[in-house]
Amino acid sequence: MLIQFKFKNFKSFRDEVILDLSSAKMTEHSERVVVIGGEKILPVAAIYGANASGKTNVYEAFQYMKEYVCNSFSYGDEEGGVERFAPLPFLFDSDSKNEESSFEVFFIVPEDKTEKTYNYGFCVGINGVTEEWFNSKAKTARKFKAVYYRSKIERVLDLSGIPQASRNNIEIALEDETLISSLGAKLKIEKCKIIREWFIRNEFANFGDSAFDLKHSRLLPSGFVDDKKVRERIVNYLTTFDNSIKGFVVEKRLSDGESKKDTYSIATLHKKVDSDEMVGIPLQMESAGTLKMFSLYQELQGVLESGGVLVVDELNARLHPLLVRNFILAFLDPKINTNHAQLIFTSHDIWQLSNQLLRRDEIWFTEKNEQGISELYSLADFIDEDGSRIRKDENYEKNYLAGKYGAIPSLKSLDLVREG
Repeated sequence: MLIQFKFKNFKSFRDEVILDLSSAKMTEHSERVVVIGGEKILPVAAIYGANASGKTNVYEAFQYMKEYVCNSFSYGDEEGGVERFAPLPFLFDSDSKNEESSFEVFFIVPEDKTEKTYNYGFCVGINGVTEEWFNSKAKTARKFKAVYYRSKIERVLDLSGIPQASRNNIEIALEDETLISSLGAKLKIEKCKIIREWFIRNEFANFGDSAFDLKHSRLLPSGFVDDKKVRERIVNYLTTFDNSIKGFVVEKRLSDGESKKDTYSIATLHKKVDSDEMVGIPLQMESAGTLKMFSLYQELQGVLESGGVLVVDELNARLHPLLVRNFILAFLDPKINTNHAQLIFTSHDIWQLSNQLLRRDEIWFTEKNEQGISELYSLADFIDEDGSRIRKDENYEKNYLAGKYGAIPSLKSLDLVREG
């Protein structure tokens, strides 16, 4: 489970910000708090804010960290693959654009019976990784113990927490652009695999990107073609919001001789209104919302089974508010979310901004100031004009639209006709 995510100097976030999924001292919805490894952790974080306030940049910062951890073992190759994941610092002041970006997580591996807490992070600049650290803490311990530490500036490479037999391999193969976590996992070093495998189980979905919808709706869930039970599970999943779909027909397309992969045509089955006969229509003719939920099935199923984190940008896009709420409830219900998966999402859907659904420490806001610098803050930490904290019985939706919590657009009238 993710306990905390920190990052600094990434896109519109110049200063360090913290997305904290540890539970604050409050009583509402206490049944959903997961107690593990001496930590009290929340299953959901909802991020609200105006357009261009930085919501998507929180999503992209976490995604950037995952991609760097999972793939950086190849960044030192002659192919020059590092360019794709070069740092993206805050550009609107002279110092920040030349400084390193930093990323850090605190997490617990769900299936780890010892319930250790891990702390991992790195800094990356234009010339590669400048610092990297990995620490662990036993459930009963007070302090973290270093597994390894690396600093380019201090010229330090401390691998004392890694078995001696593996240290030489890392020292020989490590490039400036490569993370020890990534290289070590490739070399099958167990302590490095912990980090990479934890990141791999985390999934990302950009609901605001039509290209994402199109691409993912054409990717078939694992077992969909050959396993009837998988198709039945997906029908049951889709009937939670659209009970007109009764099944699927899967047909293999004839090979054109060029493609090395098998391709399939998928049709959804619907019952005729005047008989029990079924009629099939191409899956791509279904509604945008149905295609979106079909495309998300594999990620949703994966994180619920693995106890990973699903990060969704613009969860409300093309989905009815009731469907969005039902989606969130899957993570909030301990009977469904038995492996403690987590959902982090950005949204403009204020219908979900309710004390009946979310705790104050599960609600976050992004706001950008006049200098173009974004900040991230929780409703649980917000202090109003009277110097008081927000009460759990307040109307969050009404107060947010009234500007009480900030993080709303500063609007002017849309006068597009009058000449200046």
